[in-house]
Amino acid sequence: MKNLLLIALFISSVFATAQTSDTSTEGITITVTIDNIKNNTGKVLFALHTEDTFLIKQPIQATGTTIEGNKVKVTFTNVPKGAYAITCVHDENDNGKIDFDASGMPTEDYGMSNNELSYGPPEFGSAKFTVSDTDLTMKIVL
Repeated sequence: MKNLLLIALFISSVFATAQTSDTSTEGITITVTIDNIKNNTGKVLFALHTEDTFLIKQPIQATGTTIEGNKVKVTFTNVPKGAYAITCVHDENDNGKIDFDASGMPTEDYGMSNNELSYGPPEFGSAKFTVSDTDLTMKIVL
């Protein structure tokens, strides 16, 4: 039950906002794609986190996009060098958050960078990637 509560806290805090809070003017571009989304209903919400913001604080950048042809593509711009993780959720009912069933399990698909999902709360270490000198491209599986 503790794990389910932590997952709920994680997902709710990550996607409570779709605003971009990054104010830097230089940095790397990260392009993220998701293919094979089960339907074109709603949006996919994305959040870029550092270890300090993961699970508990507003993300460094956040965005949402509509789904076309069961695919989405988003870009995070002006990302400084460092370690990050990206989380996302298919917000099918377009209510700006992930939904859960009565037992606390997510009813909407979600994913993270590195595509490592477990039965416990998400961990920064398993989703972490490093931004250095070149733009990045990655795929996330829901």
